[in-house]
Amino acid sequence: MTGPRAIPFWSPAEIESAIPDTIVHLETDGVLAYPTETVYGFGGAVDQDAVDALVRLKGRPPGKPFLILISSSDMVTRLDLRLTRDAARLAARHWPGPLTLVLPGGERRVPDRLRGPEGGVAVRWTSHPGIGRFIQRYGRPITSTSANRPGSPAAMAASEILSQWTDAMARGVLRVLDGGRLSSSPPSTVVDCTSTRPRVIRPGAIPAATLRESVPDLIGDA
Repeated sequence: MTGPRAIPFWSPAEIESAIPDTIVHLETDGVLAYPTETVYGFGGAVDQDAVDALVRLKGRPPGKPFLILISSSDMVTRLDLRLTRDAARLAARHWPGPLTLVLPGGERRVPDRLRGPEGGVAVRWTSHPGIGRFIQRYGRPITSTSANRPGSPAAMAASEILSQWTDAMARGVLRVLDGGRLSSSPPSTVVDCTSTRPRVIRPGAIPAATLRESVPDLIGDA
């Protein structure tokens, strides 16, 4: 007797085949595990019930928000988030890619649990072709947090998730997309764009010196 299995999500044909049932899973507030350009992530729909389901699965403590993955600039607009002048410059140069921008706005469209201590909402336009294609077909952003238990390393392969979250998969709460083993890479660089001057709040894949080519007055990670 075999246990729950991950859904193949590697080739273009596998990705397209996985999309319809995965959309149904998210529409019933299920949690999704999926590959990104950095690590495997957990996520779901951007609504209160789906976020609550993600919090329960992840066991994430209060005060640690999730970010949002997009696949087009109009998804930012539809959430009533605001691309400030500096955020727009950074996005034009580095999106899609490993740059997370913390944006103001979204008070009526984004659950409070997704809002960070600085008051903004973290957003990244993913450069992973598979999950980017899924979000495009889904037509809406999805939430994202690293696929691991608190204090444990982020998963780099679907097999790591299968071994730790078997019960959630068996109950139908979690659906895992297997995009193969990911290469080790730095996390996305996170820039807070909610204040007058943008500020690096987590160093990562894109150095601050490179970001300053677009926004010279960037603070942090000198």
